[in-house]
This record gives sequence, C-alpha cells and structure tokens, in this order.
Amino acid sequence: MVTAAVVGHGTALPAPMPQQALWDDFFDRHYDGSPLARRIFDRAGVEVRHGVADPRVQDLSEWSTAARMRRFVTEAMPLGKEALSLCMDDAGLRPDDVDALTVVSCTGYATPGLDILLARDLGMPLDVQRLHVGHMGCYAAIPGLAAVSDAAVARGATGLMLCLELTSLHIQPATDDADQMVAHALFSDAAAAIAVTPDAPMGMEIVDVIARTDASRSALMTWDVTDLGFRMGLSPQVPDVLADHVGDVVAELCDRNAITVDAIDGWAVHPGGPRIVDVVASRLGLSDDQVAHSREVLRSHGNCSSATVLLIMQQMHDDDVVGAGGHAIAMAFGPGLTLYAALLRRR
Repeated sequence: MVTAAVVGHGTALPAPMPQQALWDDFFDRHYDGSPLARRIFDRAGVEVRHGVADPRVQDLSEWSTAARMRRFVTEAMPLGKEALSLCMDDAGLRPDDVDALTVVSCTGYATPGLDILLARDLGMPLDVQRLHVGHMGCYAAIPGLAAVSDAAVARGATGLMLCLELTSLHIQPATDDADQMVAHALFSDAAAAIAVTPDAPMGMEIVDVIARTDASRSALMTWDVTDLGFRMGLSPQVPDVLADHVGDVVAELCDRNAITVDAIDGWAVHPGGPRIVDVVASRLGLSDDQVAHSREVLRSHGNCSSATVLLIMQQMHDDDVVGAGGHAIAMAFGPGLTLYAALLRRR
C-alpha cells in the first residue's frame, strides 16, 4: 500500500511588529484609547506579530479591496518563493521533482493565481498540477494536507503545499465592535510550506484526516468580503462550541486507527486565541507541556490563519517531539463552525 509523508518544511515571515508597540503607536489612537480594546490586546497572548503592512507606517484601513488585492500579489510572491524554496531544500527536492503544487490562502486572490506565478518563477515543470484552496480560513491547512496526501497515495505525486496568509492587509476602520478588536489583536502574516512524497523512508506519515462542521452555529465565525477588505466576525461563544466537539472528534480519530489519546506524543493545536488552547487542553486532558508549542507560536507569531498549524508542526519537528513510531495530531478550527484534525505517525 502506498503511503504519504511530510518530508520537508519551510517558513518565511515579513517584518516583526511587537504587540505593545502596535498598541502604543497605532491602535491606542485607532480606538481612541478604548479600555475594552486595551484589555483585548493585553489578553491576546501575543508578544510579536509579523506583517507586510505595518499600520504604524501605513494605515490601510480605508483602502479598497481592489487595492489590497494588488498589494497581496506584490507582497505574497517573495514570501511564497522563500518558503517553498526552503521547503524543497529541506526535503532534498528540485523544482522539476514537483508533480503537484497546492496554495492555500483566505486573505488574497489573483488570476493568474499564486499557484501559477510561483510555479513559473520557481522553475517547476509545465505539467505541474495545481490546486488553490481559498477562503476556508484557519483550518484550511488540514484539508489541503489531505488533498496533497491523496495525490501522493493515488497517483504517486510529489507535492508541495504553501499556506500564505497576509491578514495585515485587512485592517478595518475603527468601530466599537469587539470582534474587530480581537481580530486586530490576534492576526498576523506568514508563509509556511510542507513537502509530501509517496513511500518516503522517513518523515511524518499522514495516517487519517477527520472533519466536523456545526453548521447550526456558522454565524459565530465569518470572514466577509467588503468594499474595504475582508472583515472578521468572531463570537466569544466559539471556544464553547469547540468544547462541545473536540473530545468526540479526537476519540473517533483515535478509535478508528486503533490507538488511544494517551498514545499521542505531539499536539499541534491551532491557537485561534489563548482561550481556544485552554478549552482544547481541558477537554482532552492535555498538560501545559503538550500545548506549549501552540502557545509559543501564538506568543511569537500571532494567529497566522491557515499557516499557523504548519508553524507549530515545524517547531515540533525541529524539537524532535515525536520519536520513531510515535503519533501526533494536528488540528485547526475555522468558519463553519469547522474542526479539522489529522493523525500523523513518525517513521
């Protein structure tokens, strides 16, 4: 039986933006000194974010969506090329080894898309197959991983997946809306790539993927296209909805692969915010050490939407969290409300 495994990682980040400096030098004024906004920023669990558009330098909050999309392509291309090049180097791949390229983003669009432009500039073959995964939000890396894995298993394809999110382009005009304050306090930019190959002797094998969508509560998290960029809707009820489902989803994923939750060595939990990590850890009985990488990525990078879980997976790989034969679960959450999780095994 053909299997698929993650065999390489690559990350590219724009300039750092310290959280306190963002508040002191821009958002304090943007929100007219709002005590609510200050509390939200203080409790976000973020110390540093990264952004192609630093509001202290240039305020994009009144830019049209068209202008933001043009800026997206300009900023995304060098970041995407860097992340993919580092990933190929890490995996020992050349551009002409790549059979399939998947690009994931909910923060910008263009036609021809980044998948075409990046494949061209990196010298991938003319017959490289491409997939764009758009507007799924923070959980999109997991269904993207499933698609790349399926191509490896079904057709022997060597694939790259790039999650590239530039949330800094979607700063909104100031309102009293707490949802926007939360979004402005949490979200950040990153490009993260993985390489997946069939029947690799080493790496993290993609064993299984599971999804759960509670469509009855879909209005609690939204990502709307407006005339002034994309606007986040984020209810404080979201962690409670995740709490209703995460235990059952993980139990089902483990049961159908004949392992126990206690046998999972590594947890890459998407830190949508500090309370989400708290809820997942509580429901699954995880220790502080088991969610430490999730909290560290939130602290040092913020919430980078779909790229975030790949950043956590790379840190876990670099720290050798999962030994040979051990298992990890990567999970992420987003609009829908949707929970996606993948079970991986270290070869």
